[in-house]
Amino acid sequence: MGPLDVLIHLLNFAAPALAVALLVASFARFVMAGPLGAVSWWASFAINSIAGLGVSAAGLWHYGVDGKMATYAALVLAVATSQWLLARAWRN
Repeated sequence: MGPLDVLIHLLNFAAPALAVALLVASFARFVMAGPLGAVSWWASFAINSIAGLGVSAAGLWHYGVDGKMATYAALVLAVATSQWLLARAWRN
């Protein structure tokens, strides 16, 4: 496997986590009531991406393969929880 193939595999591995983080960070401004705390959009996207990539890596380690629906469900839950914590929504 060449370097380009490795890059393509890594991008395909990271794509779901980055897409969910992008969507959640973008739509949180419209969906969540009240101010979203002192976190900028970029910081929110970065933290959500890290949470999503961590869950994807944990799912790969646990199941031994990428793309399990349980991993994707955990990915969505982790990113949503991360955004909820960043927005300090427990105070509303």
